[in-house]
Formats: sequence, structure tokens, C-alpha cells
Amino acid sequence: MILNILDETSPLESLVVGIANSNGGVPDLNNIYDPKSRSHILSGTYPKEIDMINELDCFVSILKSYGIRVFRPGLIKDYNQIYSRDIGFVIENKFIKSNVLPIRAKEINALKYLLDSFTSNSIITFPDDAHIEGGDVVLHKNKIYIGAYIKSDYPDYITARTNLRGLEVLQGHFPNKEVVLLELNKSNIDPKKNILHLDCCFQPIGKSFAIIHKEGFSNNNQLSELIQDFGIKNCFFIDSDEMFEMMSNVFSINNKTVISDPSFKRLNRWLVLKGFTVEKVSFREVAKQEGLFRCVTLPISRKK
Repeated sequence: MILNILDETSPLESLVVGIANSNGGVPDLNNIYDPKSRSHILSGTYPKEIDMINELDCFVSILKSYGIRVFRPGLIKDYNQIYSRDIGFVIENKFIKSNVLPIRAKEINALKYLLDSFTSNSIITFPDDAHIEGGDVVLHKNKIYIGAYIKSDYPDYITARTNLRGLEVLQGHFPNKEVVLLELNKSNIDPKKNILHLDCCFQPIGKSFAIIHKEGFSNNNQLSELIQDFGIKNCFFIDSDEMFEMMSNVFSINNKTVISDPSFKRLNRWLVLKGFTVEKVSFREVAKQEGLFRCVTLPISRKK
């Protein structure tokens, strides 16, 4: 199996897409690790398994129609396996195993059949104190943007998934890349103020565009430099309501084709005006757990 991921938008060849089968039903509030899921449990609108299965199947059908090879995790009964992005990610020809929350530790086991097809020297395992999840890692040109929370109260936030140690260890493995820290705002309770992962407030599109939620960043200097990387005219800015709906978490099949939710009308119009083809798949139920298209994917290979 070839590993090759250099950016977010080159033509996709293969990936993992999460599954919603036997996801354990409505979880106990004590086992919730994001505020959006919590709000839907409290309001009685937590997504049904069958609805999420159908949404994921529609997503996979679009990917396969473009000739993309799709892998799915093996089934772990009564376990949430929807968001494959977080449990591992690929940079260049290396697969990095994430240090995820203990409650999610079993998820990587469902990809054993795939990991066994990689050479042993292509898999990187982090030390226990180096926390990182794939949703906090975004690639663009020679930069690796890392969303992290580096304040002293890091242990108090279950929504803080990547720490400074994780960034430092990643930098050590890719010395020829520029690793860029982007500090994120966190909340355990308010889903409109919590940035669970970097891809909830930032994502490159095509070769030169980006979707950005400015209020998601706690360091204004870092935000200014991020906007400068793309140019303000190439940035599509979203507000807190649009961030809540996961508008930045679309997914690129290639430099000119983006999978988006039909409810993202403002974004979709902008994408079309910029020359993109927009493939629309409703992900309204999957989104209730604070993740969307990028979150359910783990790209394995994109064409150079």
C-alpha cells in the first residue's frame, strides 16, 4: 500500500471512511467528549444510527464514482467509529498513530488489516505525553498547520486534543517542513465557542483558497499570518453559526472538486464562482457529533 499525502487537495486515490454501524446508541452524558453531542442529547435530537449510515453510504458512493479506493474500519460492536480522521493521519509517506482520548483508544485496532499492509518503518508512534489528533493537522504547500491548546489548564478541557509536546514531536519527524502553531479556543460546554479541531475553523481549498472562522483562534498574530498565507481576497470567512454547522469541514476530491453539504448555500455559491465543482451530500445527522466530511476521512494517498 502506497502512502502519499502532501496536501489537502491533490487528486485523491485512496482513503478510510468511518462507519456508524453498531455505534453504541445515545451515550451517557458522562462519556461525552464534545459539547455539540451533549447539546443534542439534552434536546433529544442525538442522531440515529441508520440515518448516519445512510449519509456515510451516500458520501462513499460519490467518492467511488471518482474512482477512489475506499477502505472502512473493521466493526467494533457498540463503539463509535465515525470520525476516522482523528485516530491517525498520513504526511508524505508516513502514517502517524494519534494519541487520542482513552475512550477512543480501541478505534485504531479496527484498521489493523490496513496498517499491516504498510512497511514497519512507515508507521510513527508518539510518546504518551505527546497528544495529537488528525483533525488538528492541516497540510498546505511546505507547511504543516497544527491546531493546539498550550495553556496551563489544558487538562481541564476534554475538547483540547493536541498539545505543544505533540507539535514538537511531529516537527522532529518532519524537519524539512515548516510546522505552524495555531492556538484554538476551547469550551467544554458551548459548541459555538469550542473549536474541537483545527479543521473546524480552517481548511485550504484548491491551490490558493481557504475557509476560515476568525473567532476560532486565540492568537491574533497567528491568525493574521494565516490569512496572509492565502491572501484576504482568497479567504472565505464564516461566522460562529456557520462554524457550528461545520461549514469549514468540507472535503476536497481534487483541486477543483469539493464535497459539501447542500445546506451550505453561501459557501457553495462562492465555490462555484471560484470555478469549483461542488458535489452535495447531506450530512446533517453526522454533524450532530461535531464532525463532518473531513472528520470522517483518513486519506491514504493523493497523486503527486
